[in-house]
Amino acid sequence: MPVITYNPGLLGASRRSRQNPLVTSSIRKRLFGSALLGIAIPLLAGCGAAARSAVQGNSALSITPGISTLDTNCTGCNATNNRGEPVHRLAALLANGSQAAVTWSVSGGDRIAGPGRIDAEGRYTPPGYLTADHADVLVTARLASDSQVAATARLTITPGFLQPLTPENAALGPGGTLTVSGKLAIAGGETGIHFGLQTGSETAATNAGALSVPSCEHSEKAFTTCSVTYTAPASIPGNSVVYVIAHAAGPGGSSSQTKTAILLNAAGVTSNPVLHQGLLPTSMPLGGSGGNNGDFDAHGSTIADCCSGTLGALVADNAGRQYILSNNHVLARSDHAAVGDAIVQPGLIDNNCTPNGAGPGTVPVASLFAWAPLKANGTNVDAAIAQVASHTVDESGKIMELGARQPDGLLAAASPGVSSSNGRGESATLQMRVAKSGRTTGLTCGAISAIDVDMAVDYFSDCAETRPYLSKVFTNQIAISGDRFSDAGDSGALIVNTANAEPLGLFFAGGTDPQGVGQAVANPAPDVLNELAAAAGGGLTFSYVGGADHPVSCVNYGNSTVRRAQMLALSDAEIQRSQQALFNARELVSPANGILGVGMGKSSDQPGTAAVLIYIADGEKQPIPATIDGVRTVVISATPEQVALGAAPLDNGESAVTLTPAALNRALRVKQQIARGLMRGNKAFFGVGVGQSLDNPREPALVIYVNRNLLPSNLPQSLGGIRTRYLVMDRLHVTRSYATGISSPRHCMPHHADSGEWVRPRGIDFP
Repeated sequence: MPVITYNPGLLGASRRSRQNPLVTSSIRKRLFGSALLGIAIPLLAGCGAAARSAVQGNSALSITPGISTLDTNCTGCNATNNRGEPVHRLAALLANGSQAAVTWSVSGGDRIAGPGRIDAEGRYTPPGYLTADHADVLVTARLASDSQVAATARLTITPGFLQPLTPENAALGPGGTLTVSGKLAIAGGETGIHFGLQTGSETAATNAGALSVPSCEHSEKAFTTCSVTYTAPASIPGNSVVYVIAHAAGPGGSSSQTKTAILLNAAGVTSNPVLHQGLLPTSMPLGGSGGNNGDFDAHGSTIADCCSGTLGALVADNAGRQYILSNNHVLARSDHAAVGDAIVQPGLIDNNCTPNGAGPGTVPVASLFAWAPLKANGTNVDAAIAQVASHTVDESGKIMELGARQPDGLLAAASPGVSSSNGRGESATLQMRVAKSGRTTGLTCGAISAIDVDMAVDYFSDCAETRPYLSKVFTNQIAISGDRFSDAGDSGALIVNTANAEPLGLFFAGGTDPQGVGQAVANPAPDVLNELAAAAGGGLTFSYVGGADHPVSCVNYGNSTVRRAQMLALSDAEIQRSQQALFNARELVSPANGILGVGMGKSSDQPGTAAVLIYIADGEKQPIPATIDGVRTVVISATPEQVALGAAPLDNGESAVTLTPAALNRALRVKQQIARGLMRGNKAFFGVGVGQSLDNPREPALVIYVNRNLLPSNLPQSLGGIRTRYLVMDRLHVTRSYATGISSPRHCMPHHADSGEWVRPRGIDFP
């Protein structure tokens, strides 16, 4: 894609912040759910002199690589650990080139954050932040058999991004403006951010809009923040996406990158998720930042990090009392809360990790009432409710941006539709267009990509996700797919049908696949009410608070699943396989029977693998084999003229084909027979549901989620006679996926629990 680069050199004059010295990141907690903040701070090590080698010139022992440049996100790192996190792997070699048995150590580094850490296998992780433009770390390896023999390697650490840009996504009409901000993991120094524009595939570079001169704020007690203003073109013919790209460049070329997606739309809709993250007015709408007032990690009197999510919707019991609905892991801290806990707005992630009572910035809006316990075997939802405090929440259940476009381009708040279901919610169907309004990505739209999903989700008992709590398998869940549909901090958002705003589900987990497409999972809306009633007891029943059904103004960034799968290059072995299969596939060609031609192509059900393209006449229903000679088939409607001229499409794009009930039911039966055994038999498979084949949308597919760190050598192309579609990605848990541009979550700067001052940790090892 064309790139418009803006390189101002030093990004404006350095300015000292005159605001609260604690500028906390607003990234993430639990995937997708509660967003999480804080910096992982190692036990502070004093800056030391370089270790001496007993053998000059390292003739007996050497370290490879000897010199490296990394950033705090581990951009430039060369390996991953067993959790899929980036690490820099170093090796100690003897003079003959064989691996040496050594003890590893690190010294030097940042004066506050230390040198980072290295394990016994030579896997190095940089410190979470810096207090200078760069830090030099000395890695030392000493022979286990003779500690006098040592070798050293030098690492230069530069600041990486603390979080994705804010906002991560937005919508603008012609001439609209948007301020985009980024935070670097550096307190002090003069390092800034380089901004630029990148166009989407449908937007000409000359019509991408413009960026202002950036400005940066530096402080010794706050992370560096840089901002730039984007202005949309005066004329927008249709819908397209433009990206504001941010680079944090360091010495030696190490540079992490993140970007904001801006949906340019001729309708003039303006949508900015930042509005969901601040303190909302009294009688607030839902869909904004919130969470448990005690959802933070403390070490003594020091708060190291915190987490929150979305206050999703309003429900009422059969006595007329109203409650805020969100996830268990947002309101009840994954089973670790107590009835009566204060629920605050905004969440702690948007208030410097400062709880209500320890400083200003949040308002108690509800008290925790009941939750479906995750630990219980019979629980099948991640849900909790908190009884609303007087005059804090809009009594009609309005949700931010769920209404129509206003004259200024903003979307009005509106109640969900409840008139069709009498407040019980609807059942989801494949390809149904859905919307959600959440803390991090605001109002976004996607489509139901799978139903009856069994999904294993990981939970932790702390915000930093260092203490695993449990891994739970949910059944009969809803999967949603779409670019920019959701992200960390959106947990607890209500999923609604865009046609009538009726509740469909409660979003609780998700991730991003290697093609960059968001994959979300939600509890079915009726199940949420039923299980909360069982948890609350006392004969209570619940219903969604709302009004008449109405359409939702969809902010849709599209779905690039097929396009990105088709962009992947095939290996020589895959090309050879498809060539061999193509020879036999030619025997299928019969224009009289509606099979117009064949060709070589790529599978979208299993990205990176070859396929045989089979062109059929529009409306042709003759069955086509799922594979030919072990190679997947892609079935595409075309005209004889397109095939004859070589102008037929190479994929099915976003197909509008609807599965027949018989085909869907057949796939559901097979899924129910094989899902449990598949997931128990191989830890690589962490989810199974029923969706639609991308290679042949006329057929269903078993949608199988595969851990990319445990990828099996063989993935079956069909199971029980049903096509398979694979999503190879990180295991879902309620935090951000490692497949994104920001490699690791960051937290708030450690500060005292009862003040806003930054407390420099002494003698404490923060995980």
